[in-house]
Amino acid sequence: MEQFIPYIQIVAGLILLTAGGEFIVRGAVGLALLLGVSKVIVGLTIVAAGTSAPEFVVSLNAALKDTADIAMGNVVGSNIANILLILGAVALLKPVAAGRVTVVRDGGTMLLGTVLFIGLCMFGIIERWAGALMLAVLVAIWYFTYKHDKNQPSEASSLHEDEVDEVGEVPTGWTKPIIATVIGIVALMFGAEWLVDGGVAVAREFGVSEAVIGLTLVAFGTSLPELAASLVAAFRGHSDVALGNVFGSNLLNLLVIIGGVSLISPIPVPDQIMNSDLWVMLAVTIALLIVAFAWRKIGRVTGVAFVIAYLVYVFQLVAA
Repeated sequence: MEQFIPYIQIVAGLILLTAGGEFIVRGAVGLALLLGVSKVIVGLTIVAAGTSAPEFVVSLNAALKDTADIAMGNVVGSNIANILLILGAVALLKPVAAGRVTVVRDGGTMLLGTVLFIGLCMFGIIERWAGALMLAVLVAIWYFTYKHDKNQPSEASSLHEDEVDEVGEVPTGWTKPIIATVIGIVALMFGAEWLVDGGVAVAREFGVSEAVIGLTLVAFGTSLPELAASLVAAFRGHSDVALGNVFGSNLLNLLVIIGGVSLISPIPVPDQIMNSDLWVMLAVTIALLIVAFAWRKIGRVTGVAFVIAYLVYVFQLVAA
């Protein structure tokens, strides 16, 4: 029975992370709307931050436990999964519309964050100053995006509002949103603890690196809430919301999660991620933007190609 404990921890951790992310998003959105915050700001910041909460807690937990390879692998792997797996799966259900402003502005800022992140990784470790820089850049991006949405409303503005609507029913009043947020935080804390502990144990059992576990199992697990939300949105005929979710989530994964965690504990960059996976992340980011800009949509053929590419990527990681 003891040999199954790591697997039980992983499954329980994934369940708690998924549930915790849902509670946090609904609670935080409920509080923000109660305070009169506009839907554009809520979609741009709170929804994106809420869906990235599992990645943040897992990466922080991993860094504090001296398993920084999992922290870095989790973020890089999640970004790759968001593009290839989530957008690919959604496009299989319904082609994803890609408006010009959304691709150029929001996709451009995602690319900017990706290039900045890779540049800082070249130092071999993400120090506290680098984390502060990433957070400062994110604040500047958010400010620019908000001012642009306010002065020149576009389909990108509507997309941020749609992201809020896709959250669904949120708790009302003051008590319920606070309770939902607290429940979400507690669930994320325990879920992250169990997922990291189980992942490390499985990595040691099979002789694979912790970076590989972070890039595959942990990254997939922390992307589950976004995958579920994006698929639900696609079923409702709002597949374009998935694109906004991915742009926002990938930017936050790099600048907030690694930036925020590195302020608490500097994060070394594993050689494997430095030499390979950073460039895979950059390549799929550029590929997404080229496809979205050229065809103004992500069609089913592209969706199939994305999903196959993700499966090949994971296979070569595990088989190496």
